[in-house]
Amino acid sequence: MASISLKYKSKQGNLTAPGDVDPGAMIPLATTTLTTTTATVTFSSIPQVYEHLQVRLWGYNTSGSDRSLEYKFNNDATAVYANHYLLGSGAAASAGAQTGRNYCYTFDADSVQRGFNGDSTKASTFLIDILDYSNTNKFKTVRAIGGWDGNGSGYIGLASNLWRSTAAIDRIDFTLPYSTNFGANTTFALYGIKRAGA
Repeated sequence: MASISLKYKSKQGNLTAPGDVDPGAMIPLATTTLTTTTATVTFSSIPQVYEHLQVRLWGYNTSGSDRSLEYKFNNDATAVYANHYLLGSGAAASAGAQTGRNYCYTFDADSVQRGFNGDSTKASTFLIDILDYSNTNKFKTVRAIGGWDGNGSGYIGLASNLWRSTAAIDRIDFTLPYSTNFGANTTFALYGIKRAGA
């Protein structure tokens, strides 16, 4: 299992000149590129000093079949997640929703897994925003876009997820269903999004 423990990291410096403007910023927190097939990638000890989190993922799975990307927060695998998705291949489109899930899914077309391509020559990519991750007064929501291109085939999708917990998120575990592994050279990058003036 690839595991990255984060130390406190934030934008340093103060606004001192009359024309200084702070528009907010995306702060890189951690990046990992897998050197071997890996079942789980974990970001832990995530600092609670940002407004939102963003995960950027590029890579492969080793199953030979398409798989949904799944992830859980704070090691919680109970049935408190829900998701919605829109998915298109250029030839057909589908949409759906599930409740009572044990993970966030991006994407999951019921019995047909989509999102992470099973061909080791075709990389998949995802951009995942985890909103208000440190707010202890609300459930956590996630929005994502992702897919893959196969030079004439492929999928693209939009997804939203809900984690029915008010706990601040300090850990994220990424996996693929059916005991599938992430392939070597898959890259995960985690960013903290700092609000303007913070």
